[in-house]
Amino acid sequence: MGVRVMVVDDHRLLAEALASALKLRGHRVLAAAAPAAGAADLVVARAPEVCLIGTATPAEPGIFDPVVRIRAEAPQVAVVVLGPVPSPRGIAAAFAAGACGYVRHDERIEGVERAIARACKGEAVVAPQLLAGAFAELLNPAAQPDDEGQRLLGLLTPREVEVLVRVAEGEDTRVIAAGMGIAPSTARTHVQRVLMKLGVGSRLEAAALAARTGLLDRAALPAVPAQRGGVQAPERPQGPRSP
Repeated sequence: MGVRVMVVDDHRLLAEALASALKLRGHRVLAAAAPAAGAADLVVARAPEVCLIGTATPAEPGIFDPVVRIRAEAPQVAVVVLGPVPSPRGIAAAFAAGACGYVRHDERIEGVERAIARACKGEAVVAPQLLAGAFAELLNPAAQPDDEGQRLLGLLTPREVEVLVRVAEGEDTRVIAAGMGIAPSTARTHVQRVLMKLGVGSRLEAAALAARTGLLDRAALPAVPAQRGGVQAPERPQGPRSP
């Protein structure tokens, strides 16, 4: 006996093609629609036994908000997500929203049909290879080169970041002091604090670390002005002009 199914996908043509394939296999497809503001309303109103929701970006924040609403207003509807090979975050987001399954969108129609049958029985639907891949990534996470740069950036004050930028530009203490309008002793103190926070022993190491971790790329600072003659004196406030 066929199942009452509704298909929702980012691409209407894909939704209609899947709906047609399910109809040929004896299922009653109540609707095939592209996800929009009214998609959740349609699912709640039609109340299918299973709703297949396709997405190309399962880890995007808020992508499963329609699932949350469907599960809240029509808890009898089993929701199965059709998507790409996801990250563990994508699978977790789907189930956290209330989906009972996650199936790859390149799965054969027989696999989709098996997922529908299991969802109707209240079973969780996830292909073993997807779970294996998710656990592998959780146990051996891929290196994130930008994370270290962001962490180091969070250790520095805005002024210390400016000092680090100038150090990376090769400026010495006098030039840093002149460019920032501070005393050389203050500039020297800032440099020492930067080295200490970054855990390095020299300016060269600090510059290399900043370049390697992408720290400077993440720092939203105005460009360091070029120095003329080695030292640029800080501007002094102008007094009133004599008539």
